[in-house]
Amino acid sequence: MRTTDGDRNGAMTRTGPADTVYEGGTFHIDIQIGSSYPFEPPRMKFLTKVWHPNVSSASGAICLDVLKDQWSPALTLKTALLSCQALLAAPEPDDPQDAVVAKMYISDRAAFDATAKEWTEKYATKTQVDPVVGELTEMGFSESDVLKALTKCGGDKTKALEVLLGGA
Repeated sequence: MRTTDGDRNGAMTRTGPADTVYEGGTFHIDIQIGSSYPFEPPRMKFLTKVWHPNVSSASGAICLDVLKDQWSPALTLKTALLSCQALLAAPEPDDPQDAVVAKMYISDRAAFDATAKEWTEKYATKTQVDPVVGELTEMGFSESDVLKALTKCGGDKTKALEVLLGGA
């Protein structure tokens, strides 16, 4: 979809890599493609809460070199999404987005693993739907429509509800 300023927005999902604390999870990623793409990287953030040193536990912002200074016009959205999935399998705590999570990863790996597994089960599995998505789907909206509305509204539940009700 295109916005009035030429940007395109959307959401994609990534599954948690096998043999990691994220295995079994389905993670939704907000993607915003600016009008200068492919000369500038897409802006991406996790919509699904994830406990990871390179992902903000509050906002979902991702610290990943290919989404910043290592971006090249030769790279694709597929490359960026695969890099996000690879980041789940190989955290880089020395270049964190979330310092608290990175400190736990380095100093108490068992506690980190337990928390990451708990968050994956709580926020990223079919049995435990993301609370915001769950609230909106309980109102009768499809999960697909809810994810599109949340993406369009930057994760803001109130604005997404307005979109779903046809107000925006």
